[in-house]
Amino acid sequence: MKTNTDLQQDVENAIKWEPLLGAAEIGVTAKDGVVSLTGTVDSYAKKLEAEMAAKKVIGVKALVEKIEVKFPSSWNKTNEEIAKEVLTGLQSNWSVPDDKVTVKVEDGWVTLEGELPWNYQREAAKNAVRFLTGVKGVTNNIKIKSEIHDAIEKKDVEAAIGRSWSVDDSDINVSVSDTTVTLTGTVNSWYQKEEAGRIAWNTPGIWHVKNELAVDYYYAYAD
Repeated sequence: MKTNTDLQQDVENAIKWEPLLGAAEIGVTAKDGVVSLTGTVDSYAKKLEAEMAAKKVIGVKALVEKIEVKFPSSWNKTNEEIAKEVLTGLQSNWSVPDDKVTVKVEDGWVTLEGELPWNYQREAAKNAVRFLTGVKGVTNNIKIKSEIHDAIEKKDVEAAIGRSWSVDDSDINVSVSDTTVTLTGTVNSWYQKEEAGRIAWNTPGIWHVKNELAVDYYYAYAD
């Protein structure tokens, strides 16, 4: 098993390995699989990149992210300027239906709201915003309201997760209640947890996914 020091070092190396983050000053602490990230970066995209790099490290069970975004003075924009660029970004993304997403900007923080039929569209809306200069963060409050009214079959969700080579579904339990899918059990990496959730979100007719999977790398090696 990794010690706290080993895990801290692995996360630090993973962050430094990303070209976008090579020169970023990000502090890392680790205790019992819980990793905390601190520091300051000059873009929201870098903040997300650090988070994703840490999640991919074996042994990370939970992440506490306290990275602050601060721009050089020449990069600062008014809320009105940011809102205009966000709307342009959404309109130019073919995955996001026109006039379905509303935007609010406060002190550089963007909040997205509205209703869309698919989760991939919600993710596309967030991705259209994350790289814009002046954006300090994104709150994605877009709700999924599927236009498909077919009943969700538990076996279909289980089969979809089982088809993925990257997810060990041996201890993933699926339950369905109306338009909500809940995942419980244990997987051995954060990537597998998020991938199982992403696959579940592709279910026709779905409105909600409760991803309650626990992450325990060493679970796979238990007797």
